[in-house]
Amino acid sequence: MAIELSKQYVPLLDEVFKKASLTQDLNANQNLIKKGANAKEILVPKLSMDGLADYSRNEGYTKGDVTLTYETRSFNYDRGRKFEVDTMDNQETEEVAFGMLAAEFMRTKVAPEADAFTFATLAGKLGISKVSTGATLADGSAVMNALKVALDKMDENEVPEEGRLLYITPGNLSAVKAMDTTKSRELLGGFSKIVKVPQSRFYTAIDLYDGKTKTTGENAVDETIGGYVKASTGKDINFMVIHPTAVLKSDKHTASDIIEPAENQTSDAWMQKYRKYGIVDVFDNKLAGIYLHHKA
Repeated sequence: MAIELSKQYVPLLDEVFKKASLTQDLNANQNLIKKGANAKEILVPKLSMDGLADYSRNEGYTKGDVTLTYETRSFNYDRGRKFEVDTMDNQETEEVAFGMLAAEFMRTKVAPEADAFTFATLAGKLGISKVSTGATLADGSAVMNALKVALDKMDENEVPEEGRLLYITPGNLSAVKAMDTTKSRELLGGFSKIVKVPQSRFYTAIDLYDGKTKTTGENAVDETIGGYVKASTGKDINFMVIHPTAVLKSDKHTASDIIEPAENQTSDAWMQKYRKYGIVDVFDNKLAGIYLHHKA
């Protein structure tokens, strides 16, 4: 029975996550990633080469140097949870209870946190392009002007125009669309894809709750609920322009296991275990491929 449930639910959970996640387009090319020498590490390629030199009619070409090295990066995301649904509860709801739990967990907990972690990690990377002073964008004109600055910056840094993705809050996107002018349509049409991101997933820094700690007192924090919150140092993001080739985002391991009651050694219940282990980072030579605009 557990095998049948796995066949039924695991593909469903993958599909739910893909639909709910906003950052799937940023997943890295797995062919560029090599296994590291130690646990929790991967190797990513870094290419450097000499520029053009003078050509001599007597001596011919000047030999140049090309160097391909591999940088070590550490995985920075390892999260998981397990849930149980009593056998009778599941049976009396015709297996709806267990199915709803798994799907809702992916849609309302896993996907939002994965997105929030991705944006916060990219926003906190030193060396990316960003607005000099944070600001609230008052109207569509302000949003357009801010986007123009972002695109001009990327153009100056020779970031490819094709493939640029715009992640933006619904309100800011609506403000530009409401203008309905030739300039606004041309501006938005210059992005390969526009993704609306709820503010609840769009912060420059977040805190991940460990699921265990519970403090008391004036500043009591209950981390047993898990998930994430906006960090005290975090700022609301207005938009980010990202070229996917700049991002190192990979899930090394995702586990979604279903254990039937007969195999559950602690209770007469169906058990759902989920774990997500991976990395979100930026390639050092492609920092210009990310532009951040946030509030003050």
